[in-house]
Amino acid sequence: MLRLCACFATAVDLIEPMGFTWDDRRVRRAAMDYIDHVSVTRHPSFEAFRASIGTQRLVLFTTKTTQSAYAFDYRPDDILLFGKESAGVPAQVSDVCAARVRIPMQPDVRSMNLATTAALALGEALRQTGTLPG
Repeated sequence: MLRLCACFATAVDLIEPMGFTWDDRRVRRAAMDYIDHVSVTRHPSFEAFRASIGTQRLVLFTTKTTQSAYAFDYRPDDILLFGKESAGVPAQVSDVCAARVRIPMQPDVRSMNLATTAALALGEALRQTGTLPG
């Protein structure tokens, strides 16, 4: 994820509790030299994260909706929100999101992995808003 966001000049906000342990040595190894090209902010809770974003719109990517991510109108200041691969986000998080969208896929499969979903989502949002780097 850090590499993806570095390549697209997009900041990353990590919200505790995370599905992995944050360890700078492990993160640096996984992100290789890309970590120096991405802004990462860690938040101790979802409430702290919400307090930091002001009025920006939260767009949740979830399998629990019918709204296609490709038929959605993104704004340049939207925040794309992704949950855990195994469980998504808690209901109280989903309830405060301004929009819920999904990447269309075959109905007999459960979901894509998080990095693949984020890459498709971020690419589409940047394409629509004309903010692709380079």
